[in-house]
Amino acid sequence: MTLRWVAFLEEVRERGEYDSPQEAERAARVVLALLGAHLVGDVRAELAARLPETMALILLNPLQAAEPLSAERFVRATAAWIEGATEATALWDIGAVLSTVADATDDDLMDQVLLQLPPGYDLLFGRPTAGTRP
Repeated sequence: MTLRWVAFLEEVRERGEYDSPQEAERAARVVLALLGAHLVGDVRAELAARLPETMALILLNPLQAAEPLSAERFVRATAAWIEGATEATALWDIGAVLSTVADATDDDLMDQVLLQLPPGYDLLFGRPTAGTRP
């Protein structure tokens, strides 16, 4: 099931406790652009199909990554792309966006997404896997 634009942004806004939909959109655009650089093939396309069209296009046309970023480096990269962000606020932004994305998918697709990412991303999506310490 594909989320509608307004519903997606409202969910991100609530989870991130943002004052406006614009703040939620800014976080979503940056996080999805960085995430898209780490996913390939059918998995990226299937995940994009679960998102509103604008967000799907961002995921499908990502920022370029020279190498896969560890979860920690993903947080630092997000902070670098959001004006005025710190690693702590970037982690908050990532959690708001990726938990919304995770809830728009089923467990099978989420497992496929996590298989394409370095260890630690399960926590960023709010879906710790067995054996992962908080």
